[in-house]
Amino acid sequence: MKSAYELAMSRLDAAAPPVKLTAAQKAELAEIDNLYTARIAERRVFLEGQIREAAGDPVAERELRLQLAREVARLEEEREAKKDRVRR
Repeated sequence: MKSAYELAMSRLDAAAPPVKLTAAQKAELAEIDNLYTARIAERRVFLEGQIREAAGDPVAERELRLQLAREVARLEEEREAKKDRVRR
């Protein structure tokens, strides 16, 4: 007898079979991950430095934190879009 998890996974596989990636696609996906991980780290270092400089001004600090969150979200979104194009 299958568990509920096993049944759900078999239904999921039947509805959308897993995509087999080639070695080239896997390499490209890894390259995209590395590139965007570096870009996100670069933005974090830069903006966290500015946040430390603005420590006395809560409004500026808040704006910089919001900017950091927006930029990280944008870069993550770009990364996933590029990875989706490679998978297709």
